[in-house]
Amino acid sequence: MRRKHRKLHVEPELDITAFMNLMIVLVPVLLLSMVFAHTSILDLNFPSGPSDLELNDENLQLQVVIRSDALVVADSKGGLIKRIDNKDEAYQFEALRDLLKQLKARLPDKKDISLLAEKDTSYQTLVTVMDTVRSYPAVVAVSLVDAELFPDISIGDAPDLSVKDSNIGGAQ
Repeated sequence: MRRKHRKLHVEPELDITAFMNLMIVLVPVLLLSMVFAHTSILDLNFPSGPSDLELNDENLQLQVVIRSDALVVADSKGGLIKRIDNKDEAYQFEALRDLLKQLKARLPDKKDISLLAEKDTSYQTLVTVMDTVRSYPAVVAVSLVDAELFPDISIGDAPDLSVKDSNIGGAQ
């Protein structure tokens, strides 16, 4: 008679020590990185279509037109306020901030402004102009704070220079 020899089947043990070491290191690293990665959200108001409202001080619309050679500040009533030409091919954001501070002193209740950018305006330029028109650093009670200028920002396309409206964005 033949004997059947049965092989003993031994289940191998799972060694998860390396995996546990990885988890012990990975979980705190991921938790720490969450503190540094956050997203800022800006509320933007896009301009609506043309309206037939009469202009008064309450619906006066300030505009900053971003041209390739200048920043142009205008309003919906009187047109051009000031054209700030580039110096050494760089935008003069400090001059824009100073002008907007003067406008804010004259219109303290005004909170909205429109940014009109040309199609080839860089993203960084647009963001820097948005930061410039939103607030400025001020010292209050020996602390540096951001004072509010025009926090409600609308974005649109700048009118073409070929349009015969020289009041907004054209030459002086």
